[in-house]
Amino acid sequence: MNPLALEQQVCFPLYAASRAVTAAYRPLLAPLGLTYPQYLVLLVLWEHGTRSVRELGEALHLDSGTLSPLLKRMEASGLIERRRGTDDERQVNVDLTADGLALRERAVEVPQQLHAATGIDAETLAQLARACKAILEEAER
Repeated sequence: MNPLALEQQVCFPLYAASRAVTAAYRPLLAPLGLTYPQYLVLLVLWEHGTRSVRELGEALHLDSGTLSPLLKRMEASGLIERRRGTDDERQVNVDLTADGLALRERAVEVPQQLHAATGIDAETLAQLARACKAILEEAER
């Protein structure tokens, strides 16, 4: 067994599967006018409400260099507002606008549409999600 064979690497199927799933989201999010990273930001805000940029970065495992331009584009499109914290001006909080909140109604079918598009049953997807979370937790230690 060759330890450097591509099929022996855990990184490659994770990478390729991530790209495939992201690509499967593209046609589902296009009618909403969203990119996949924008959708992820909205998922956090729809679930938890106002978050600081730091909290969003932690939830999405994104650094501020990636997140800040993304939030700037989302603000320009009217989905979110960024505001300086009242207690600490260094903190920037992100809120949904009325348009960003209303988009949730249109996005509610996206998870079911993804399941249908991939042809993978819900239990297999749940197992995969648990395995990926475990890998992520271990890698962050």
